[in-house]
Amino acid sequence: MRRVFFSFHYERDVGRIGQIRNSWLTRGKASSFLDAAKWESIKRRGDDAIRGWINEQLRGTSVTVVLIGAKTANRRWVKYEIEQSIDRKNGLLGIYIHNVKDFRTGAIDNKGKSPFSKHFNFTPVHGQMVYLTSPHFIVQLRD
Repeated sequence: MRRVFFSFHYERDVGRIGQIRNSWLTRGKASSFLDAAKWESIKRRGDDAIRGWINEQLRGTSVTVVLIGAKTANRRWVKYEIEQSIDRKNGLLGIYIHNVKDFRTGAIDNKGKSPFSKHFNFTPVHGQMVYLTSPHFIVQLRD
């Protein structure tokens, strides 16, 4: 069994993340998702507190799943989480969530850019299929 860290744009995508949190894939693991009150408390303590919280949550994980919404790629803390995950040699998996309905509004979103493109070279293969490789892992993303 692997311990997973979930990275996402909290404020914008929390309504979509709720769908994922409640799915059969993460039942029993809801504690790995941060609630709004806890996030606000950490944010008020500043950048060092945020970095410390992220580092603590990454401890003991072997996989980082980045839930990619419309604006995820540009988020400062998502970038930090990816960098820390690479340093820890975590496997990385990106999942586009733009077509998941926001449980609060029922709306879907625009597809965002890949937050991994800054860190890795992508090679298009067979049309829309893209393979991401490094010495530590292989991730397949479907466009």
